[in-house]
Amino acid sequence: MSGSVYRRMGRLLFRFWPYIIISSLSAIIFVLLNSTSMWLVASLINNVLQDFDKIVQSQMEWANKTTLTPNEQLKYWTKVLILRDTPAESLKVLCMTLLAVFFTKNIFLYTKNILLRVVELKLVKDIRDRLYKHIQTLSLGYFHKRKTGSITSIVMNDVEQLQVALAVVFQRLFVEPINILTFVTLLFIISWKLALIAIVIIPLAGIAIISIGRSIRRKSRRTQSKIAEIMQILTETLSSIRIVKAFVNEKEEVKKFTGESQHYFKLLLKRARLDLISAPVTESFGVIIGVVLLWYGGMEVLSNQGVSAEDFIRFIVILFSILGPIKQMSNVNLRIQVGAASAERIFELLDTPPEIVEKDDAVDLGEFKKAIEFDLVHFEYNDGDELVLDELSFTINKGEVVAMVGPSGSGKSTIADLIPRFYDVSTGSIKIDGHDLRDATLASIRGHMGIVTQEVILFNDTIRNNIAYAQPNVSDEAIRKAAEAANALEFIEQTPNGFDTLIGERGVNLSGGQKQRLAIARALLKNPPILILDEATSALDTESEKKVQKAIETLMKDRTALVIAHRLSTVQNADKIVVIEQGRVVETGTHSELYEKGGLYRRLYDIQFD
Repeated sequence: MSGSVYRRMGRLLFRFWPYIIISSLSAIIFVLLNSTSMWLVASLINNVLQDFDKIVQSQMEWANKTTLTPNEQLKYWTKVLILRDTPAESLKVLCMTLLAVFFTKNIFLYTKNILLRVVELKLVKDIRDRLYKHIQTLSLGYFHKRKTGSITSIVMNDVEQLQVALAVVFQRLFVEPINILTFVTLLFIISWKLALIAIVIIPLAGIAIISIGRSIRRKSRRTQSKIAEIMQILTETLSSIRIVKAFVNEKEEVKKFTGESQHYFKLLLKRARLDLISAPVTESFGVIIGVVLLWYGGMEVLSNQGVSAEDFIRFIVILFSILGPIKQMSNVNLRIQVGAASAERIFELLDTPPEIVEKDDAVDLGEFKKAIEFDLVHFEYNDGDELVLDELSFTINKGEVVAMVGPSGSGKSTIADLIPRFYDVSTGSIKIDGHDLRDATLASIRGHMGIVTQEVILFNDTIRNNIAYAQPNVSDEAIRKAAEAANALEFIEQTPNGFDTLIGERGVNLSGGQKQRLAIARALLKNPPILILDEATSALDTESEKKVQKAIETLMKDRTALVIAHRLSTVQNADKIVVIEQGRVVETGTHSELYEKGGLYRRLYDIQFD
């Protein structure tokens, strides 16, 4: 999986290649100037400590030589740049040159950083947008199987972790390897023996860092899963806070949350121990390298064998300059592992296929003219599960109000979910005007339907925008008429800001009856030919039910309607009542026909109206 993650991230990054190329060129120029600045710092130290006449003499000797070693060439051209008639003038030129180099290299450093930050932010935005867009395509069944907190955690926390990883990678991985390579090249130019000692010790630190990084990646996976569980607890508790308080269960909820939080803390602490040990490990190896080279190189200087004092000073300055980039690279590996763990979860969600997919040649249903037909429909939520619907067949003709009744768990709400094709049937078919739903476009299927359920879904927005949801160009007058027809205008006008009143999250500022009437107004404004009413009044008190029932009667006028009801008093005037038991149709007829028949409908009716 890890190789796949890196390849996919690479393909995503490739779209921003112009930014990356310009940034890489800026990084190379920065590294060259950075190496130059370190060389000049060593020259500055040497210029202060060494006798000026000896510097001039060595420069003249190199000028008369026909061939120079790479080290001598670098020192020669450095002195050509800075050497003047007096030590003071030479020092002045050296300081000014050093200032110019530092100033210029920081310009290129900023250019590199800002371009990579643009890439990082664009990439993260695109990933988050792709996730949200993909989530919208997933079938309803996915959200029943996957916790909301887990999905939210991927979109927010995992993408944020990926952003942190990208920030570290971009700002260091594009510079530090070149920086290290350039410094190592200079070390070999100065003294290949001393450089070889350093190169032998450095891989030992690399092996330790890589093993630490692998462990961090495993712990990062567990950490991200745990924060998803915490978000799920938080989401559920906040959305159910009324029940929590009603049952005086605050202490248990706090206990559950703090338990998960403690577990999360332990995971973070374990990861932190590994994360924070990498820098001391790298620095310890660096100190070992420095001490060995100080001893070995110092002995060569004292015995006048091998490197000169000037070269040894320059070697030590550059050597300690290389330790910083090496330490930064160790941190990059750790951040990559954390980001890779998050990327795996992100790509897992992106790779989840929607269960409900339109055919390439799907047809538009056009105007609804005849009927909705269920033909020997079998349905189970997952393969191998118990059948929810078994050989279910019935017809809803255009203009009919058909009521669906039956015991709890008989499959009534499942039928309501199958008509808009939130799920596909396991076998059999559902047809509208003779077209199998699987052959039609989702937009034309759902565009024909208005759905009002027991659990009203409203948004934290104004009353106006909730009624006009998904209809941005509708007029205020049409919204007002829909509210009036839904028997909602009276309470809307009593709110502080009328149609511009914010109703709160999930309509928390409204009563159950008010929320239901807004949902009916939303369905009226859509003006669909087919209505699905899934126990729309079962959770209301008697007074609210009367107001909502009146609104429903207005809504059903001149429309085809499927009414799923628990309260049989609301379906007595239906054109046809279909009685469901254990996923099968057991009775069909009008209220009077079924009552006289004395079957299941009669028993359910008598229980309610004993």
